[in-house]
Amino acid sequence: MSFELITSNILDMKNRFILSIAFFAMVSIASAQEWQTDFDQAQAIATKDNLSIILVFQGSDWCAPCMKLEKEIWSTKEFIELAKGNFVMVKADFPRRKKNALSPEQQESNNKLAAKYNTNGYFPFVVVLDKEGKVLGETGYKKMSPTDYFSSLMTFIK
Repeated sequence: MSFELITSNILDMKNRFILSIAFFAMVSIASAQEWQTDFDQAQAIATKDNLSIILVFQGSDWCAPCMKLEKEIWSTKEFIELAKGNFVMVKADFPRRKKNALSPEQQESNNKLAAKYNTNGYFPFVVVLDKEGKVLGETGYKKMSPTDYFSSLMTFIK
């Protein structure tokens, strides 16, 4: 084998290795910011990473303020960047349309969360919790920028 061929193979392996690491780093960052639907899993992540939890009760296909909160706050790049490293995000959805129905297991899980954290049945209802599940604060839809909304959530964390 020639020196150029060996060098080329080593560089190719090195580039593949670097790309693999970059890919896994991006996947882990993305999954850390994905919305959770399993509260126990979210709590485990919060405990492991020492983060607070944002638990959102929403009616994704019928609640206009829920849809506004999703569009104006949760789905913005600005909020996602601010929340990264501070919160584990959990959605407890209560859709009404048959085509959006949750699995029976997910519906039961969301019902249990509502019985514990949203006894008044407000939508949208945003609960900030510590990693043990203790309520630190509650809010709902507010017409404000993603940065201001994030700041208002951070006031619940001592």
